Amino acid sequence: MKELIEMINKIIKFKKEIITIIISITALIASFMGIRIHSIDPNWIAIIICGIPLIIEAFKELIYNHNIKADILVAIAIIASIIIGETFAAAEIAIIMQIGGLLEQITVSTTQLRIEKLIELQPPTARKIENRKETIINSLEIKKGDTIKVLPGETIPADGTITEGHSTINQAILTGESKLIDKTINDEVYAGTINSHGTLTIKVTKNGENNSLQKLIKMIEEVNKEDTPIIRQADKWANYVVALSFITAIFTIIYTKDIIKAVTVLVVFCPCALILATPTAIIASIGNLSKNGILVKNSSVLESMHQSDTIIFDKTGTLTTGIPKVVSAYTINGEENEFLKLTASIESNSEHPLAKAMVDYYNSSDYYEITDTQTILGMGIKGYHNGKLVLVGNGKLFDNYNIELPEVNPEKRVNSSTEIYTYHDNKFLGITSIKDTPRKGIKHTISLLKEKYRTILLTGDNEEVARDIANQLNINEVHPNCLPEHKLDYVRKEQSRNNEVIMIGDGINDASALKKANVGIAMGDVGSDITIDSSDLVFMNGKLEYLPYALDISQKTIQTINIGITFSLALNTIAMIMGIMGVLTPITGALVHNIGSVLVITFAALLFKQKNNYAVKT
Repeated sequence: MKELIEMINKIIKFKKEIITIIISITALIASFMGIRIHSIDPNWIAIIICGIPLIIEAFKELIYNHNIKADILVAIAIIASIIIGETFAAAEIAIIMQIGGLLEQITVSTTQLRIEKLIELQPPTARKIENRKETIINSLEIKKGDTIKVLPGETIPADGTITEGHSTINQAILTGESKLIDKTINDEVYAGTINSHGTLTIKVTKNGENNSLQKLIKMIEEVNKEDTPIIRQADKWANYVVALSFITAIFTIIYTKDIIKAVTVLVVFCPCALILATPTAIIASIGNLSKNGILVKNSSVLESMHQSDTIIFDKTGTLTTGIPKVVSAYTINGEENEFLKLTASIESNSEHPLAKAMVDYYNSSDYYEITDTQTILGMGIKGYHNGKLVLVGNGKLFDNYNIELPEVNPEKRVNSSTEIYTYHDNKFLGITSIKDTPRKGIKHTISLLKEKYRTILLTGDNEEVARDIANQLNINEVHPNCLPEHKLDYVRKEQSRNNEVIMIGDGINDASALKKANVGIAMGDVGSDITIDSSDLVFMNGKLEYLPYALDISQKTIQTINIGITFSLALNTIAMIMGIMGVLTPITGALVHNIGSVLVITFAALLFKQKNNYAVKT
């Protein structure tokens, strides 16, 4: 819903263009109904406010830049229609082009919004420590060598090394990794990451304007500057059609000595159907995908998807849910219910994501009474039940208490999971294995994609976790320990090999790679605002299993566009011959090209009716 509201706000920015289109369409309808304003055809309103600016820009582009595009064809069509008295056709063409221009402007306007949201992540101030005194300064004024203090819950304002304190850090902005990372003295921390628990004193290693967050902003700005235009299908034919239309019109005048026939040739060469082939097919496809929870933010992406051959996935939140879940609870001593109940009872006092996973797994509010609970950062939690010590945590916790971990049957272990031990009354009750699990149906989706595409996994997770998920889903290639710049470099490397890349991610760390890829896809159910803004497609409901359907729609869209272009060129050629022979008059010629436009629209509209047959399989 938030993304839809932003899209509406974006459209409101272009209220002048929207009002122009509404007035022009109203005038067109009035003319069709025979309404006249003091004997003046209302079509002239649309021609003046939509058509004249288009004609001026088309000829300026031709004269100053020697650039012949479909726009020059449109300008000629409008002029020719006015000459033969077909003001309705002239107005119709002008309105269609105005709508197309508006859609392009809306797409371009996303760039600045994307950068603004990244900048907001930089905390405005920082606590500088000098001579044991704390001073609040602008975070971008931080210099290498400064000492700063960061309290629990605050965003770290600069890159540096911890000199005092220990905590757990949320580094999802940079690595996309769902786990909180334990940090202590001499460990590096990065700007934009979040200090979850303890107070930290940090020695700054980079100036404020050169920190990791600012580097991420600069990467996206750099990608935005790179020119990656997708030429419209109609423009590919423009040079030929413009030359042919003029040559044919001149030939007709010389051969027949009939200027009306020459005008008829120009009218039937009006590229309405040619130009409509692309936007109508795209609009129908966008509407279809929207019905299935897929938001298309860049209309040219459908052509890019059609040409793609490589799909790169982020892991956390893309292939997986991004939410830690209990995958195994192994009882060592006593009853299973006692083990689960005691674990949930003490973990209900913690806000850690792993604690929440264990409480959710127990799925009951019937808890034991736990007293004197204390969270031990990076290790676990301790408390007392019936006066006896309860410990729940990882291996580090028990090393700290000099308690030897129990031997575990290898068959009970879960690969690449986090193991949490529960200890009470001088014995281990059980082990809980927790991991980020694959999305529902994703394995079947990958198997469908591998029939046509290379599949690659890029993740900030370690090699064990990365290879485990890649093996589960049978992904072709896997690259662990990736920072944002690694992901961006990898996309560029694939493109340098002439591969057309689709990048799918959910974290801010994916934003620059998403923007650089030929197609960037964000997971809207868990994705950050910046990731969504950097993408071309957003899976609003998180149903990545619809990706094969989106790719299928892109294939059908390009097929429909090509058929529409072929049909329009064939129709124009036949109509041109009939115009030269005198079979068509300017009026009937205008009728023929309007019929062609209607047929192209009707054929393209069938894309809206395509059904999604990609059922979820697990």
